[in-house]
Amino acid sequence: MFSDGDVYQQIGEDGFTRLVAAFYKQVPGDDILGPMYPGHDLPGAEERLRDFLVGRFGGPQRYMEQRGHPRLRMRHLPFKLDQRARDRWVQLMDRALDDAKLPKESEDVLRGFFHHMATFLMNAPTPGSIPIVGR
Repeated sequence: MFSDGDVYQQIGEDGFTRLVAAFYKQVPGDDILGPMYPGHDLPGAEERLRDFLVGRFGGPQRYMEQRGHPRLRMRHLPFKLDQRARDRWVQLMDRALDDAKLPKESEDVLRGFFHHMATFLMNAPTPGSIPIVGR
């Protein structure tokens, strides 16, 4: 069975570089996500995401060595991540996965991870929604 740790073995640095570049190519012009990313830091954001994904999926642990534990929820707290932001992030990442043309096994693992994590990182109600009590 293909697992998370097999992704890096299959796509390597190059696969993650292509995927993350395809994602960030879309961000500056996006009306929801674009304002969350300072233009001067896009290369840094791209590097951080690539290094995180490489380490998370079986490659070198550069992200942990340079930045420590990912603490994803804490690091994303400054951003209003509601359903709209989550859905747009997933839409752009799905498009990036299509553009990167990764092997199906790796694409499936990554797509599932991204969809799950985008939901997990939501930290704000969508305007007009009913808040979930006890969340």
